[in-house]
Order: sequence, then C-alpha cells, then structure tokens
Amino acid sequence: MYALINSTIYTGKKILDNHALIVSDNFIKAICLKSELPKHMEVHDLSGFLLTPGFIDLQVNGCGGVQFNDHINAISMCTLKTMQITNQFSGCTSFLPTLITSNDVLMQRAVNVMRTFLSQNNNQALGLHLEGPFLNSTKKGIHNSTLIRVPTEEMINYLCENSDVIRKITLAPEQLLDMTCIKKLQKSGICIAIGHSNATYKQTRFSFSYGVSFGTHLFNAMPPLTAREPGVIGAIFDAPEIYCSVIADGLHVHWANIRYAKKIKGDHLILVTDATSPAGLNKGKSCFLFSNKTIYHSNNRCVDSKGVLSGSTLTMIQAIKNSVEYAGIPLDEAVRMATLYPAKVIGMDHCLGSLEINKIANLTVFNTDYQIKKTIVNGKIVNTSLL
Repeated sequence: MYALINSTIYTGKKILDNHALIVSDNFIKAICLKSELPKHMEVHDLSGFLLTPGFIDLQVNGCGGVQFNDHINAISMCTLKTMQITNQFSGCTSFLPTLITSNDVLMQRAVNVMRTFLSQNNNQALGLHLEGPFLNSTKKGIHNSTLIRVPTEEMINYLCENSDVIRKITLAPEQLLDMTCIKKLQKSGICIAIGHSNATYKQTRFSFSYGVSFGTHLFNAMPPLTAREPGVIGAIFDAPEIYCSVIADGLHVHWANIRYAKKIKGDHLILVTDATSPAGLNKGKSCFLFSNKTIYHSNNRCVDSKGVLSGSTLTMIQAIKNSVEYAGIPLDEAVRMATLYPAKVIGMDHCLGSLEINKIANLTVFNTDYQIKKTIVNGKIVNTSLL
C-alpha cells in the first residue's frame, strides 16, 4: 500500500487539490485529504503534477517499431509486449491492438495470440479490434481491397464464439447481405462500429437499430456530409447515443471539424491514435510495411506511394495536448475523452476510466507541458522520469 501525494487529481468527475490517492495491490483504495493519511504510510510525491486515470486507446495498429499486422510472425506476444511498453511511456495503460483487413488465417492467429496475452496481462491490452474485413472497398483507405469480403455464417459464428477476446469490430453495414449478423455479433458482447463505409444516412441509421453503436475515426474513410445526403457523419451527429472516435493529429481531421464534432457529440466523442510502427519512437522509421504496402513516414505523416494516409504517429498524450491547444477543449474534458469515455464504449467503465475507490489502479502522471512523468499499471509503477 502506498499513497500518491502533492498532485492535482483529475478523477473523471472532479478536480481535487490537497488530496492523496491510496493504492493497495491492484486497486484504488481511497482518495482522501492529505492531512487524513495514516501515519507511516509509504508516499510518492508527485511534485505538483497532474494525476489522471491511465489513457485508453481503442485503435492501435502498432508502435515502438512494430505492427500487429501483415504477416504471421508480426502477430505475436512479442509485438503486443512492445506495444504495451511503448504505450506506457506516453501514459497509455490500456489499448485495443487493431488488426486491419486480413485473411482468415491471420485473423485466427490474432485471436489466439490475443487470448494468451489477455491471460497474462490484466487490464493492459483489453481485447482485439478487428478493423475489417467487412468493409466497403470504395472507402478502403490503406486496406487491401482483395481481402475485403462479406461475412459468411461460419465466420460470424467464429467471431461470436471468440467474443471474450474480440472487443470491437469495424465494418461497413451497407455491404452486409444480412444485417441480422450485426445483431448477433452485438449480442455476443462485441462493440460494433461503422467505418470504412460509404453508407447513406438512411442505411447508417438503420444499422444503429441492429446494434452499431460506434463510429470509427469520424470524418475519415466515410462520405462527406452534404446538403442533400448527410451520410455516415450526419447520421452519427443525429444520434446522441452513438459514440465515435477522432484522430486529433492535425493531419486526419481539421481542428474546426473536431470542434464541431465536440459540440454535437459531447461526451460521446473519444480520442484514438490509429498509431502505426513509428509512434512512440524518438526517431521514427522513414518507411515501414502496412497492409503489405510500403508506407513513407515524414513529419509525422504516414502515406503510401499514392499519398493515402495510412495510420498515424500520434500518442495519447499528444492527442490530449492537441485537443486542448488546437481544438479548444478544456483539459479535464480532453482527459475524459482519453479515459472515461473509451472505457464506456467497450463496457469497461466499471473498473477503468476514472479514479474511484475499488477501480483498477491504472494511472498517469504528467506536467503542464504534457510530459509523462509516471505511469502506473495494476498498482505497479512501470515508467517514471521522477527518479
């Protein structure tokens, strides 16, 4: 048991000064006035920095020089461990490894590797995000169009049978021959997202009634909102209950669009990175492989040979900083967009996403210059620049 003292605590509901947060084993034991701390308790002085819940990223293709994609050897425990460690240095304690459109062999490999990782690493990787393969090739982005397909009954059954591992699936509902498969996937406990879709407003709203509850990287890989056809964006804006994510790197979405989206979606807009191999590296690779294509990385922009954006080099702490400095979102709300709201999306807010008694002690400490000073996972300090 130990206490974290001398910080401004962002609980997810309140901002507290002159308080201490007590950690016991994996959990938050108490939040109390510093003056009420038991005598002789071990303390860690946070030097006036900000203490928040650990960041939760629902879309990570790779980081730290690795990718959870493309070939069977890359879809491994080693890759996931590298991603976990790299994320921790940017304050991200939990994430969804993302497998983009792949063949059945790689999908099954990802499920098996993810299951093993989950059994050995609690509250870190939270499950698998399958971005594809049931997409619309018109809005494929970096995805391999030859692997995009409609689901078979056998594949839907397989996904449902592995819903303990598969946390989220991004699909294009207008491409499905039978939308009841969405309901079946959703009832199995998987969060179903619309993305890489060319759906109309009507088709998108219809998919919500079958269980789609999320929009993957709003504005990207979907038709623009126009006067006579609001499309996917308009449907998401018109449905308050639908969550959506945004990539706040200044390259994927204009800051004004993030401001508009925030005003409309409120507490249903979350931050994701869509990170790729160079993310989290001090000196990123000039090129890397993604979807069996060479991706060129320069000035934080990742593009293929045709100039198509192919993920990002964003980290969660950078996304928070950008949201505050360029989109005008208050810091406490930007933190919730990276913690509480993502936890709610995937049904993990009972144990993660805010600082409350008996929740998991996944915590992040950073200063007003958005430099990560300490990261705590399951009550254990895993990264610090204070020592």
